[in-house]
Amino acid sequence: MSKIGKMPIIVPTGVEVSVADSMIHVKGPKGQLQASLPLSIQIIHEDNLVLIKRKGDGAQERSYHGLIRSLVNNMIIGVFNGFEKRLEIIGVGYRAQISGKKITLSLGFSHPIDYVVPEGITIEMDKEQKNTVVICGIDKQVVGQVASDIRSFRPPEPYKGKGIRYVGEHVVRKSGKTAGAKE
Repeated sequence: MSKIGKMPIIVPTGVEVSVADSMIHVKGPKGQLQASLPLSIQIIHEDNLVLIKRKGDGAQERSYHGLIRSLVNNMIIGVFNGFEKRLEIIGVGYRAQISGKKITLSLGFSHPIDYVVPEGITIEMDKEQKNTVVICGIDKQVVGQVASDIRSFRPPEPYKGKGIRYVGEHVVRKSGKTAGAKE
């Protein structure tokens, strides 16, 4: 039995979970999400609990058990609280501007980079910390993918630490070359 898969999911008040055929629909105050389920997984919804059961004991069913439980839990958390990722832009002249559903990044290249934000995701600049981009949404996978896409335009480099990094990310710094060090 999967340690994660057998744990029940507590559904907070204000969140509706419905299972029809091989689809699960989760609706809450922030929006609604839906996902398709493999045929080997069964979802039981009782009162304010959701239980994930597997129909067989094959390798595929065992591997899906914990995965589906985590995905359903993330859907419930997303429609109730939402998810957020923060990115720091570090470097002289590096900055971001948000206009509508587009973010324009100046990252030391000869041209600015325009990134169109997908549906369901909001991007804002943090008012307290300069050069911090806040990415919010209800789908954890999409929030993480958008943050990863933006970070990939200029990942932090190890010598000066310039680039885009997650808030709290530790970048291992290198010392660089020591020219002229003779004994």
